[in-house]
Amino acid sequence: MFKRINKDAAKEMLVADSNAILIDIRDSQSFEEGHDEKALHLTQENLSDFIVNTEKQVPVLVMCYHGNSSQSVAQYLTAQGFDTVYSIDGGYEVWKD
Repeated sequence: MFKRINKDAAKEMLVADSNAILIDIRDSQSFEEGHDEKALHLTQENLSDFIVNTEKQVPVLVMCYHGNSSQSVAQYLTAQGFDTVYSIDGGYEVWKD
């Protein structure tokens, strides 16, 4: 089961745990227009590689536009065996402020 996390707690986790991965699932144009420098752009094209090549014990934080779509992806990653998955409430709209 994934957990929901607010922007501040997510940013603190990324600082405290250098292994934590921030993934951004927004479309390519939105990602190119602005994203966190630490974010990995997760798309349909690289999803399988991410699942196969990423340690399942590493914390994964999922960001979308507003915090809705990220919940579905977080649930999916949990089902794929990831131990610690978070959906960031408010998504990039809150993150960028």
